[in-house]
Amino acid sequence: MATTRKRLGDLLVESGLVTDAQLQTALEEKPRDQKLGDALLQRGYITEQQLIEVLEFQLGIPHVNLFRYPFDPKLFNVVPKEFAKRNLLVPLKADGDRLFVAMSDPMDYLAVDDLRLSTGFHIETAIASKDDILRTISKYYEDELLEDFFIEQPEETREQQDELTDLDSPIVRLVNQLLSSAITQKASDIHIDPQEHQVVIRFRVDGMLKTERYLPKHMQAMLTARIKIMSSLDITEHRVPQDGRIKATIDFRPIDLRVSTLPTVFGEKVVMRILDLSSSLNDLMKLGFSQVNMERFMKEIERPNGIVLISGPTGSGKSSTLYAALNKLNKEEVNIITVEDPVEYQLEGINQIQVNSAVGLTFANGLRSILRQDPDIVMVGEIRDRETVEIAIRASLTGHLVLSTIHTNDSIASITRLIDMGVEPFLVTASVNAIIAQRLIRRVCRDCGREMVASNREKEIFAKRGMEIETIVRGPGCAACNMTGYRGRVAIHEVLVINDEMREVINNHGTPAMLREIAMRNDTVFLIDDGLEKVKQGITTTEEVLRVSLIE
Repeated sequence: MATTRKRLGDLLVESGLVTDAQLQTALEEKPRDQKLGDALLQRGYITEQQLIEVLEFQLGIPHVNLFRYPFDPKLFNVVPKEFAKRNLLVPLKADGDRLFVAMSDPMDYLAVDDLRLSTGFHIETAIASKDDILRTISKYYEDELLEDFFIEQPEETREQQDELTDLDSPIVRLVNQLLSSAITQKASDIHIDPQEHQVVIRFRVDGMLKTERYLPKHMQAMLTARIKIMSSLDITEHRVPQDGRIKATIDFRPIDLRVSTLPTVFGEKVVMRILDLSSSLNDLMKLGFSQVNMERFMKEIERPNGIVLISGPTGSGKSSTLYAALNKLNKEEVNIITVEDPVEYQLEGINQIQVNSAVGLTFANGLRSILRQDPDIVMVGEIRDRETVEIAIRASLTGHLVLSTIHTNDSIASITRLIDMGVEPFLVTASVNAIIAQRLIRRVCRDCGREMVASNREKEIFAKRGMEIETIVRGPGCAACNMTGYRGRVAIHEVLVINDEMREVINNHGTPAMLREIAMRNDTVFLIDDGLEKVKQGITTTEEVLRVSLIE
């Protein structure tokens, strides 16, 4: 008698990983050709590891962890890299006439058939996560690519210059490999650091830099030259910093890279900021706002005029929050104009201006011209000088809503910074509606996160803020999170709404301590409190919160 196999959705609901409502939403909204598992992953309802465990049970196919797997390097010659990448599979081992492969979709019978015909082996499949497979392909298939480089190169020749643009040359393939590897690991930046005897490649993943690999010193000039060619920079100029941009399609995904070069004593340091256009956050609901902060923020950005500032250091997600707010406000009946340096993400229906200091188009000049274009909402990429802030204030006082960012430690420090720029206190109080301080902290890995008893030190920290904690969630580390215990990031916020009492204190040159006292009376949720609340919810750890915010 044939046994009927349970459907994936039913198994996920039974195991408590998704609710009936989430399953229905995914089924209704997913494109016809998208698999249910991919749709659930995309919405963040389940992790890839959870999906694999359920598929293992449903299909009866074992799952394999590729982290530190003892691969046989000879098999990477049997299965070509392009085939492995296209079909998301890697060879594990050969046993007689059988070839064992790990696949992200072991039900892809066409790929299995193609592999059987091209290799002559009988194919046995196992399940592995997509990220695991891509990481393995990046790591093991590139070693052969680097062999060409470890031979000392002679002085630069005409042939070497041609190599910089030949798509099949090792240097071009190496740069593509670096970009592909960074995107697979969801890195936000690539750092190429020249040192005395080698070149260090580092990736910033979830806000933390980690060394990806070391390259021989003689590769430095060609590597830098190739990146400069891609970003239309002057390859003959090594003495001054340069900025450029690369638009490329890596692994069938459009990506945008902001490139910056800086002369150091050992050569030019290159930093590439990756803007993954397919994963830009344009949904306010996904930014990690607590319910209280979300209500306050929404109320402020829906006002007809005034200034809303988002503060925080570089890399704290200010631009993502601004873009998400603009996306929310973007309607047919409103004219939204932005002036940015540079324009990071292009938003449909919004007029975006790129600052160009070389021809005199500064933030201040751009903003002055914007006001003659009948705007309803104006977004200024960054308030960095007195002239810009004065025009932004003028715009807000003449009936426009102005959104912008400012580099300060917290919301109250932003008021001090504006006055420090030379703005009269009465102008600050007349124009600024709210200031949102923001930081990014790492999330505990959903696959290895375990509940454990809070330490006495943690209980003390929570007690200082009038909170209690008994258990926290911490990840010991697994293959999915590269043994860090964290995967992905979430924002913590501090929404300071400027009320009449605060305006009076600012006009009378009151101290930040006085403003903080009023904010506390108005139930403002400070950065530390929002972070500790996320620790209670099992989203992050106390160490992460204390890394970005101070406890008083």
